[in-house]
Amino acid sequence: MPSFDIVSEVDSVEIKNAVDNSKRELDTRFDFRNVESSIELNKEIVKITSESEFQVDQIVAILRSNLAKRGVDANALERKAVTFSGKTASQNIEFKQGVETTNAKKLVKAIKDAKLKVQVSIQGDKLRVTGKKRDDLQATMSLVREQELGQPFQFDNFRD
Repeated sequence: MPSFDIVSEVDSVEIKNAVDNSKRELDTRFDFRNVESSIELNKEIVKITSESEFQVDQIVAILRSNLAKRGVDANALERKAVTFSGKTASQNIEFKQGVETTNAKKLVKAIKDAKLKVQVSIQGDKLRVTGKKRDDLQATMSLVREQELGQPFQFDNFRD
């Protein structure tokens, strides 16, 4: 039976490249001259520090544009609260990996409500969709693309 997996993954190499490009752009920006600002990547967490919350938001905008150039969906970003310490403001940004259980349940419900002839099973941090016809699987893919759940989804492991 044909099947595929619904996953939510972000390429860590692309994140690293986007952070490096953001660092270079930050060094050349006129509005960040003589301002202590930095952007660092530690494992899967990007830490942004600057002198004000507005500047932190500007650096996040730079990072988003570089991620978009690299093909990383902006919905994968999860911004934490801005923390202030002394005269600097900092913010951590994490990237969502794997389909969250609440989103997985919403996807299963949406697929069942669409009355498509497929079976969906949650397998850890991904969903497995199986059906008898390839057309049903493609209709499921288009239905998942239309869902706005605050997380990007990719389709993997398509078997015919």
